[in-house]
Amino acid sequence: MPDISFSERTSAQRVAERLDKHAAGPLQAFMVPFIEHLHKLIRETRPSQADWRRAMEFLTDVGHASDGRRQEWVLLSDLLGVTALVEEINTNRPKGATPNTVRGPFYRADAPRLPLDASISLDGVGPVLSVSGHVRDLDGKPIASATVETWQANSEGFYENQQPDQQPEFNLRGIFTTDGQGCFRYKTVRPGGYAVPSDGPVGQMLGGLGFAMRRPAHLHFLIKADGFETISTHVYDGSDPHLGQDALFGVKDELIGEFTPTGKGDASTLDFTFTMVRAKKGRGTT
Repeated sequence: MPDISFSERTSAQRVAERLDKHAAGPLQAFMVPFIEHLHKLIRETRPSQADWRRAMEFLTDVGHASDGRRQEWVLLSDLLGVTALVEEINTNRPKGATPNTVRGPFYRADAPRLPLDASISLDGVGPVLSVSGHVRDLDGKPIASATVETWQANSEGFYENQQPDQQPEFNLRGIFTTDGQGCFRYKTVRPGGYAVPSDGPVGQMLGGLGFAMRRPAHLHFLIKADGFETISTHVYDGSDPHLGQDALFGVKDELIGEFTPTGKGDASTLDFTFTMVRAKKGRGTT
């Protein structure tokens, strides 16, 4: 009779044997090493039953904290560096191309489409920032009709879906289309840096471990164009003192922008070029 006993030594093997050996696809390829690594972690750390119950309670709390406006699971992945690592593995681009960064937990796919030169600041609160963007290919040629989604925190460091009762719906969000020269323009307010939300289970757990919970001021961009890899990235305020402590591991030299004062009050401008690469089969066009 074959050995079917479940023990500390055989636990991962017993679980993996329950999977359909004839199943194919990425989930099957992922689950076997996931089970092996998970069981190895448990053997190495040797949690008590009470420890494991607390771990399960934490995961349950993460689920309860997630809804259509807030993605606590995404925040957990982001803060543990997993999202950044997946981006690095899957979007290794040639020199000169704009790198991807994590999308973050505050993205909304239902932002409004707006004409060029529109303002995405619906409440007008904060120092004015005029953004000029240019979308190019690696040869410097403009990419017309590219779709550019942008979203950001307000000048106090809060996204509208964090403050649904204080900010207008879709505040500081918009979707633009580049013109024939691959350019887009819009008005907004200068974003503030912020602490990663600590009112949920993820922030409370990692904050209690002394984890750096700051994000430097930034704008988010999601840029799509037919035949090109999608860019999902940030542009950071180069004057922010927390550039070296980004909780989501997104800061790269190529993504640091210059927010230039206009001399008119506290208004400033940002001019930034995004460089797209041709899509390879099966990669990054969505």
